[in-house]
Amino acid sequence: MSGGEDETEPSDAERALLVEAWRGDEKASAGTQFDDRVQQSGADRGEATAAPKRFGVQRFRRGEGRRGRRGLRVAGRTIAALAAVATLLLTGAGWNYLRATDKGFTKVQALDVGSHDIVDPVGQLGDENFLIAGTDSRAGVDSTLGAGDPTDVEGARSDTVMLVNIPASRKRVVVVSFPRDLDVTRPVCEGWNNDQAQYTGTDYPSAMGDKLNGAYALGGPKCLIKVIQKLSGLKINHFVGLDFAGFESMVDTVGGVQVCTATPLVDTELGTILANPGRQTINGVTALDYVRARHVIGEERSDYDRIHRQQLFLSSLLRSALSNRVLFDPVKLNGFIAAFTSHAFMDNVDTKDLLMLGRSLQKVAAGAITFLTVPTAGTTSYGNEIPRESDIKAIFHAIIDDDPLPGEHHTTEPAPTSTAPAPPQLTAADPTTISVQVSNASGISGTASATATKLAAPGFQIYSVDTYPQGTLSSTLVRYSSGHRDEAATVASAIPGAKLQVTSDLGSIVQVALGKNFTGVVHTPPTFGTPLPPIASAPADSTGAANPVTLPDDLEHVNAADDNCR
Repeated sequence: MSGGEDETEPSDAERALLVEAWRGDEKASAGTQFDDRVQQSGADRGEATAAPKRFGVQRFRRGEGRRGRRGLRVAGRTIAALAAVATLLLTGAGWNYLRATDKGFTKVQALDVGSHDIVDPVGQLGDENFLIAGTDSRAGVDSTLGAGDPTDVEGARSDTVMLVNIPASRKRVVVVSFPRDLDVTRPVCEGWNNDQAQYTGTDYPSAMGDKLNGAYALGGPKCLIKVIQKLSGLKINHFVGLDFAGFESMVDTVGGVQVCTATPLVDTELGTILANPGRQTINGVTALDYVRARHVIGEERSDYDRIHRQQLFLSSLLRSALSNRVLFDPVKLNGFIAAFTSHAFMDNVDTKDLLMLGRSLQKVAAGAITFLTVPTAGTTSYGNEIPRESDIKAIFHAIIDDDPLPGEHHTTEPAPTSTAPAPPQLTAADPTTISVQVSNASGISGTASATATKLAAPGFQIYSVDTYPQGTLSSTLVRYSSGHRDEAATVASAIPGAKLQVTSDLGSIVQVALGKNFTGVVHTPPTFGTPLPPIASAPADSTGAANPVTLPDDLEHVNAADDNCR
């Protein structure tokens, strides 16, 4: 993400070496230290204890001795493992390696793409939304890593939930963390057996006052997707679940992760985690404590301070994994990916698709990767975090519309020169990812409907058909909000005589206002990815600003480019 030699793409010869290295490891898997680790942690899991009807209220409390400490280990290891998952999703070179092996993932049903809770589904076309959930199964392998056993807490919890939004423009990444104790209304959900990664066939009624991690414990990925989709309005089209076994080797494989603390990090239950302040590289064992600590001396917000630490850790891990010392080192990459794939289960995650997605993200600057935390307002009498629903809606509205977010950095525009800059080269977008509003400003009845039909033929997604509210126009305008110029130009290239006009009230929608000069002709747009011809522009519209989304002033955020060691 930062400049330098580390961002150099491997040559074809280097890729071939990676493939051969992996294949060689496959043939000798019985003798590799990574496979030995996986095999040692792959004991048969026992049947999960039947889940109670009420979930999410029971929680590990301070001072509960051995079980309380096990609960902390559960949360920490799960969160840390999620950092590795997000790293793979947000980089791309790792998926190159995965594709060479043609390995499959454990599949599980999770998505609810037809939900009525999805906000502006047409406007979200082309967006990729990954829900990443960590699980803390307490049977079989995980009990050997400090998760406890089925007598501690029945079922499995999702101790950390992250929603990763990658817009169609691929110009930024937003990661939203949800507190595990968030107060939610659980919908009707089918029971879930986490140890067998399958559903039980038994339906449970909806319930108010559940914890977010309790919704997962009862109904698994499908139930969690429904809850998060209702909260966010995002169309979640990918799910990744992960247990925490093997995380220590993932961190150690990248050579440790660099963190920074202004003071020594001491937890009243875990003890001294970082004895000295400043910048330092920590191994897998220490990383687990770093991300799981909830009772750090000097911190007063428990889970929110922990989430902030997790986001800083993930930012650093991303920077570590993006370096070529990991991505282009066959041995390190082998261990990192093997540990991940051995403990993940997914829905709609394919290595080929992720490879293409990863390539499109490799040019995203670190400053365009933002971590946010869902805001809450105190707790209920039974310990649930109360969601600030209006603020949460505003956050996800801004995400859907690609509005600026706090802490977000973008590449600085070059300083103006005396020579007029050349107009930017526009590239044809995929019509199937463009939402078009067709408005009649010609004064001729039926023009908008007929044009909408013609625009739909090459694949444009018709959002709505209406009459232009400002009356008639002499010339056809293709109106768009900042960040959607390529999409608007693609539409304009199909309509002879159309001019581009930037406005501020359309979000991801492109509006075609058909003027009196419109002849009724609609051409097929240029092929996706090809250069577009020059298109004339009309003066910017400064009168169309609707009510902008106001984000909360206290919205917690971390930027991946920020150096917190100052």
